[in-house]
Amino acid sequence: MDEPMIRIRELVKMFGPRRALRSINLDVGAGQCLVIVGPNGAGKTTLLRVLATLTRPTSGQVIIDGLDITHEADAVRRRIGFLSHQSLLYGDLSAEENLTFYGRMYGIADLNERVTTMLENVGLGSRRYERVRTFSRGMRQRLSIARALLHQPRLVLMDEPYTGLDQQATDALDRLLSGGETQRPTVIMTTHDLDGGLDMAQEAIFLSDGVMAHRMTRDAWDMEAFRRLYRENPTQSQP
Repeated sequence: MDEPMIRIRELVKMFGPRRALRSINLDVGAGQCLVIVGPNGAGKTTLLRVLATLTRPTSGQVIIDGLDITHEADAVRRRIGFLSHQSLLYGDLSAEENLTFYGRMYGIADLNERVTTMLENVGLGSRRYERVRTFSRGMRQRLSIARALLHQPRLVLMDEPYTGLDQQATDALDRLLSGGETQRPTVIMTTHDLDGGLDMAQEAIFLSDGVMAHRMTRDAWDMEAFRRLYRENPTQSQP
């Protein structure tokens, strides 16, 4: 049996006395899409930040593409594209300059061609020379998606990726994540949109207070169970 792209064992993350993640165990196969849902403060963003090597786990083990995130973080980062609530864009640079900057960090071959391709893919080809500070929220989100996918990562981590996107941009993101360019990446995303957010997923988990409270696969979708969990697990008081 092939090794999963992600293997999580007994993952715990503490912030002082607060336990943000509690003994998470999870495998995600290569090329699969996992959606994480749950109320605010449930641990969704914390889990993504651990996977992105931006937050060190308190205990437990996380293996990504055969690499331990604690001891091989630099190698793991080169395999990851991360879309967070922060755009990670430079407002005084143009769209093209932003992507070129990140592309050089990753040592992308044929960078100019790659930048052009990604700008066209997210519908910003005609705005490539404009400064990002003049962009609307939706345009910044489009460019952030291009930044996250620029180096064709094997693993894509996305925190509420559809926020601010119109239908055209949503369709473009779905095409990119489905592997329209190259081999389909492994995708993990958080969402509050139970209906639309699960369209691409093969699996979904419900987090509540740092605990994986429910898990379901596409062959056994139970949306009512997830809605019931939302009703029974109100927004947490802490992020």
